[in-house]
Amino acid sequence: MARLSFARSALALTILAAATMSQAATLRIAGANDILTFDPQGQNHQTTLAYQQMVYEGLVRYDEKFQIEPALATKWTFVSPTQLRFELRKGVKFHDGAPFTADDVVFSITRAMTPPSNLTSSVQSVKEAKKVDDFTVDLILKGPSPVVLREISEARIMNKTWAEKNNATKAQDFKANEESFAARNANGTGPFMLVAWQPDTKTTLKKNPNWWDKPKGNIDEVVFTPIKSAATRSAALISGQVDFVVDPPVQDLERLKRDANIKMIEGPENRTIFLGFDQFRDELPGVKGKNPLKDKRVRQALYQAVDMAAIEKTVMRGLGKATGTMIAPMVNGWTPQLGARASKYDVAAAKKLLADAGYPNGFELTLDCPNDRYVNDEAICQAITAMWTRAGVKTKLQTNPMSIHAAKIQKYETSAYMLGWGVATFDALYSLDSLISTVDPKGGAAGNFNCGRMSNPQVDSLIQQIKTEMDAKKRDGMIHEALQIVKDDYNYLPLHDQIRPWAMRKGVTTIHRADDRPMPTWTTKK
Repeated sequence: MARLSFARSALALTILAAATMSQAATLRIAGANDILTFDPQGQNHQTTLAYQQMVYEGLVRYDEKFQIEPALATKWTFVSPTQLRFELRKGVKFHDGAPFTADDVVFSITRAMTPPSNLTSSVQSVKEAKKVDDFTVDLILKGPSPVVLREISEARIMNKTWAEKNNATKAQDFKANEESFAARNANGTGPFMLVAWQPDTKTTLKKNPNWWDKPKGNIDEVVFTPIKSAATRSAALISGQVDFVVDPPVQDLERLKRDANIKMIEGPENRTIFLGFDQFRDELPGVKGKNPLKDKRVRQALYQAVDMAAIEKTVMRGLGKATGTMIAPMVNGWTPQLGARASKYDVAAAKKLLADAGYPNGFELTLDCPNDRYVNDEAICQAITAMWTRAGVKTKLQTNPMSIHAAKIQKYETSAYMLGWGVATFDALYSLDSLISTVDPKGGAAGNFNCGRMSNPQVDSLIQQIKTEMDAKKRDGMIHEALQIVKDDYNYLPLHDQIRPWAMRKGVTTIHRADDRPMPTWTTKK
């Protein structure tokens, strides 16, 4: 009788296991731009970070509502305002089987803090990481920080021994076109393991059977294919070659919505699309002996020459909301006053400003833009090129894939450029420090994406105060003041806050993310 009972139990388990296996699914994702690197501190680029976070984890992470929850740390305590203690999760293993310990945390946090890391923003509040014991780590902060937990959600943990073995103790120097073992290979603790990354072709991830957590969906394999061509990307979804397109072409949205086999979900991103200007060099290429962009009147003229209403109507078709500031409405520090456009579209006023600045006949300018990253990025830049030329600034458009564009602007090889900035912490400090702080000559977090090298000591002072001010009302006032100064000086040209649609086959169920990162662990495919 016991044998029969055991046999029946075994049969039931076999049937259950088979049913579970049959439910497991491959999620095939397509997007216009590719991953740039798998080094978790190599490049602050959203598509890259989206796939890295499937492989690598931080001490903390976001839940579905972007609230901080435990990840590789189970608990944290402020021992003092500048000493943050983490109790680490026990029993976690890296994909190669190595145990996760405090040594890996100290190594990874230090690596993120050390140039040429491009993720210094994830640890900008941290002065030092110290091991207390094998499963306890202290972060010593530079000062009290109201956003440190949100910052370190992007600080991914690597295996110290693996990095040392493969000569990857320092982050990849992406802008110098450095190749490294950690850029092409990965060894995290996350829900998926990197099988292969073929740049511009395909990335394959497989489920980590030993992940410490449990997925909420049934995806056991992720295949990401970059498809730059808009028509090909739509065709792949319609034909069923892919299940999910993170950036369906604007011109195809209505057609996709009418397809009974496809469903669409969309929402606002925490991303602002803007134009930046070289405000550092004394001579601009094409303008002998002068840099017109250092003159506020010229920057204001370029701003007033852009017809955002026309761009929103004919180019964006509802997928952008015009803005006057450098952060989106869901980011702490945004106000309606800041969001309002600084000055109205007026070509005649733009021409007068140029004349007053000493350029009655304009000047020559090159605008650098990506052509595979943001919603209709190249089309936006084509429209702006024509608008600036109409106002008297003879503008040439230069477009490149994001992999080339990012390296170019970070090396300051540009006069004017487009960039989009998503706010990982949902707090304005993330944008202020990276985009607006004077560039740190030592390669720290300050100004690491200030590609036009603007510099304002008053704003720098405010940013330093914002970093450590714990009184929320006082801090928000400082944020407003800093962003207002940048707005009044036209240091940047904010265009719009992006709205991102996701298109997928009807059998796919997932949660839209304001950070534009698909979450296979929250996804089910029938």
